[in-house]
Amino acid sequence: MGVDQRHDHGGRGHGNGGHRHDHEHRAVGRWARLGHGISGLVGGHSHDSADQIDDALEADAAGRRALLISLAGLGATAVGQAVVVALSGSVALLGDTLHNVADALTAVPLLIAFALARRPATTRFTYGFGRAEDLAGLAVLAMIMLSCALAAWASIDRLVHPEQVDRLGVVAAAAVVGFVGNEIVARYRIRVGHQIGSAALVADGLHARTDGFTSLAVLLGAAGAAAGWRWADPVVGLAITVAILGVLRSAARVVGARLMDAVDPDTVAEATDTLLHTAGVEAVRELRLRWIGHTLRAEADITVDADLTLTEAHDVAHAAEAHLLRHIRRLSAATIHTSPARHHPAVTTG
Repeated sequence: MGVDQRHDHGGRGHGNGGHRHDHEHRAVGRWARLGHGISGLVGGHSHDSADQIDDALEADAAGRRALLISLAGLGATAVGQAVVVALSGSVALLGDTLHNVADALTAVPLLIAFALARRPATTRFTYGFGRAEDLAGLAVLAMIMLSCALAAWASIDRLVHPEQVDRLGVVAAAAVVGFVGNEIVARYRIRVGHQIGSAALVADGLHARTDGFTSLAVLLGAAGAAAGWRWADPVVGLAITVAILGVLRSAARVVGARLMDAVDPDTVAEATDTLLHTAGVEAVRELRLRWIGHTLRAEADITVDADLTLTEAHDVAHAAEAHLLRHIRRLSAATIHTSPARHHPAVTTG
């Protein structure tokens, strides 16, 4: 008998009286179907995604911790640099300070997004609020653009109205402090961002890393000023502006890809291979993955034997879903659609 059904085990019941399943793999066959039926009768056989929920909560906590620590670190760095700017009048250091302030403030929309992501799904937002993280990524881009504009304006104004830069030694020391502070924050944000699958946090880390190198560029401005080149400081400020534009481009690519539901092709290949190694799966007709916040959700159309009963096809779908959740990192939910073999003209694998 041909079967065409959908099987969604994203931590919710799948339609038959709300009975739920755990994510332990069960082989397709008589004993699996017997256990499945008995468990359903007694109200067990839960599909609660306990491990995935725990991972999501840990990811949220790690993300918030990274943001708060980096906010404090960059805030302290920016305050120290601002004091030196007031004493020295260096616009190169001013541009770097403004960039550090903007980088620190990007933690605010991300913190709000992480808080929203913890809210449960509603009848209006049925996928939950994980996409708030992508919106926060847009806020990160806006702050980078603002810091770029401010740095450019200050540098051009200083070129038109040149002034003497004082306390060059202190300016140089502040630049070194800025580099060290930004590099520490950058490594932390990027590492945590990759760990929890947060594109916005990774983009923010890349932003901080480039801030560190632009801080070193301030040293060139101080050296030029020491040599008597009054134009050196504002020119370095303009160079920093160009560097910020480079960061903006890189961050826009990361955030834009996430908004367009881009995923790593290697992850798609791994998920396809996982499905094909599930007993009873003859082919993968279609597979889609998308990020919702920093967790993945999968939708797959698999081909099974046309002679399977409804229950047997259900078991294949269940086993495929369990394999995906076990082997694909950051996957929190999967919807499996089973199609009978030879009932569709074309077969694809991803």
